Amino acid sequence: MRRPWAWVLGVFALLGFLRRRRKTTPEVPDPRADELRRKLDESRSIVEERDEFEGAELTVDRAEPAPEDPEFRRRAVHESARTSAEQMRRR
Repeated sequence: MRRPWAWVLGVFALLGFLRRRRKTTPEVPDPRADELRRKLDESRSIVEERDEFEGAELTVDRAEPAPEDPEFRRRAVHESARTSAEQMRRR
C-alpha cells in the first residue's frame, strides 16, 4: 500500500456513489401510465367481444364445400352466359 490517501479517497468515492445510487427520488405516477392501463383494459374487452362475435360465425370446416371439378363450374358459367346472350339477341 504505497498510497494510503488514494485508497481512502477511493473508498469514500465508492461509498458516496453507492449511497447516491440507493437514494432514489420518490416516483411520481406518470399520467401516461394511467392512460396506457385504460387502453389495455379496453383492448381486453374488445378481444373478448371479438371472440364472442367470431364464435357465431360459420367455420371453414363446417362450410359447404366448393364443387370438386373446376372444369364443371367453368362450363356451367359459360352455358349460363350463352343462354343470357341468346335471350338478349331475340329481343
